[in-house]
Amino acid sequence: MSDQTTAHREELLAVFDREMREHARSDGPGVRVERTGDVVRQAGAAHDWNGVVWSSPDLDAARADAAIAAQVAHCVERGYDEFEWKLYAHDRPADLGARLLAAGFEAEEPETLLVAPVADLPTEVVLPDGVRLRTVRDEADVELMARAHEQAFGSDRTRLRQQVLARLTEDPDHFVGVLAMAGEEPVSSARMELYPGTGFAGLWGGGTVEAWRGRGVYRALIAFRARIAAERGFRYLQVDATEDSRPILQRLGFTALTTTTPYIHRPAS
Repeated sequence: MSDQTTAHREELLAVFDREMREHARSDGPGVRVERTGDVVRQAGAAHDWNGVVWSSPDLDAARADAAIAAQVAHCVERGYDEFEWKLYAHDRPADLGARLLAAGFEAEEPETLLVAPVADLPTEVVLPDGVRLRTVRDEADVELMARAHEQAFGSDRTRLRQQVLARLTEDPDHFVGVLAMAGEEPVSSARMELYPGTGFAGLWGGGTVEAWRGRGVYRALIAFRARIAAERGFRYLQVDATEDSRPILQRLGFTALTTTTPYIHRPAS
């Protein structure tokens, strides 16, 4: 990696850390962003994403366990069935992941944080025959989106349905839902969260049902959302990518900045 490439990556990561983590904004109606001690967390209803988005680079071994214990107590107090500490590879102290495990958190699969300037991304939508894209407009569309997500990822759609319905009805200006339809069947779905005041838009979802994989649907969903982000004046697109989507995104112009691992706390019932 050249010095210029390294400098570019470090600059993008610094912007992301500042805008999207340390000075995070709420990502939904009824959700608060709270700075408490050495961490910034998001707190909302049970169906919202709740967790730590940033921890101070000055967090050291002497304070880390207390910071973790305070977030566990917050999770229990609020009655969350799960609470996430979103740990990035450059977060400190270096053994923060091990400390989270010792406190009862469970580590899920790491993902790669990728960021791209919107102006550098292709926005031409190229679809396989028989597939069309359209935005999510109503409750029936939300159900189609949730069905596609469940079939693609094999995960329960209840929480996603609740989150998308809330965004669509209460904060539609900062949310875009997209369906890929083959006839009347959803074959993929994706979301874009628009974070006002940051310059960033986040891409989520994009899972495609097995029969339609490898035909360009995922790339079309990226281009469709990149075009909307450009029209609305956002500078960057951000993705937490699995190993399936990371190579596609890098070919499209995204830069891998670091890895992020969800550490999940689920209070004992």
